[in-house]
Amino acid sequence: MPPSTSALLAVGRDLATTPPPVPDAEPATASVDVIDLFSGCGGLSAGFRLFAARQPSYRLAAAVDLDADANASYRLNLRRHPLPLDVAELCRDGNAWDRFAAAVDRRASRLVVVGGPPCQGFSSHRKSITAAGGLNELVPAFAAVAVRLRPDAVLLENVPEMLTRRGWPFFRRAVDVLMAAGFVVRTRVYNCAGFGLPQERFRALTLALRQPFAMPEPFLPRDRYRTVRDAIGALPPIRPGEAEASDPQHRTARHRAGTVATLAAVPRDGGRRPLDVGPECLRRLAVRNGRSGYDDVYGRLWWDRPAVTVTAYARNPASGRFAHPEQDRGLSVREAACLQGFPPTYRFAGGFDSRFRQIGNAVPPSVAAYLAAHLFAELSAPRRTAPDTAGDVTEPIGVSFSRLIAGIKSGALRL
Repeated sequence: MPPSTSALLAVGRDLATTPPPVPDAEPATASVDVIDLFSGCGGLSAGFRLFAARQPSYRLAAAVDLDADANASYRLNLRRHPLPLDVAELCRDGNAWDRFAAAVDRRASRLVVVGGPPCQGFSSHRKSITAAGGLNELVPAFAAVAVRLRPDAVLLENVPEMLTRRGWPFFRRAVDVLMAAGFVVRTRVYNCAGFGLPQERFRALTLALRQPFAMPEPFLPRDRYRTVRDAIGALPPIRPGEAEASDPQHRTARHRAGTVATLAAVPRDGGRRPLDVGPECLRRLAVRNGRSGYDDVYGRLWWDRPAVTVTAYARNPASGRFAHPEQDRGLSVREAACLQGFPPTYRFAGGFDSRFRQIGNAVPPSVAAYLAAHLFAELSAPRRTAPDTAGDVTEPIGVSFSRLIAGIKSGALRL
């Protein structure tokens, strides 16, 4: 008798809150192949394999990415070689498609296509959608490649800015491609902290199945979110630029003396940079404007709250609230990875900046494991007739999602 939906989701919750090391090998038996487009350092793939290690379900059939460092990280942890192909080119070039199709290792009877196309084109900091058009085109390209593979389900993860007025035309083209291929398509915005991630990370999730289905439901209320202390509190202290002897990934940037002095003046455990401390440019802004849009620069994380969103720039305390709660330094590679839901043994290839970029751009493996559990439950469930669609995004959510975050966190707005 197959496991119940509640039993599958219980496995997902367990993996999401305490992600174990990723197994090197595929499960002995699997009924669903997974193809990961824009696979990066393996966040989505790792989550699906973590779930498969606990519940026979998925196997990785192929991964595709152009980033050489990310592909090296993928190989280190998942023992598979991503295909260095351009997803957009697969839509235009028949020879590229033939090479891709020949390299896909299909064995299972069912298929899921997953991916998180690069989100920089949807950034709220961009002045022009035209300048980012090439990146935004990757979302409809993802959908076009997915439907050509004839999967049973599709999972697309991206920043919520994809759903704003500027990003909506690109997103809607992807939805139209999926619907024309016979999929039921649903989209919601989630705070990943509700799925056990020790970080306030808002992301848009689109699922497409060939029958009506339920969307994932977060399992943690705000007062039970996991915290920075939960994720990194047990890691040994280190000095700027030095690695911990037993873990070369637990290393920070080699900060300048001025950066260390600035951090030393910031109060411990969530402190904010004093207005008269730090680089001259920030002090001039403070004198002229008082508190400004740069209030979090050089700020410390709180021990007993989730982290702010971990980005590709989390290596640098000058890029936001990325300083350690009590040590006078920025985050280490290992700390950023743990806050991003990677297992504590995950390894990253490439230079220092590249490792942070891979982590910041990844889908958190812990969240991916829960999504894998939910998706497998839906693929195994009887056909639904009337799913609850309250909370689905069916039209643009405004000019900028980033402007809504403060209201969502305060409870004044609901996702």
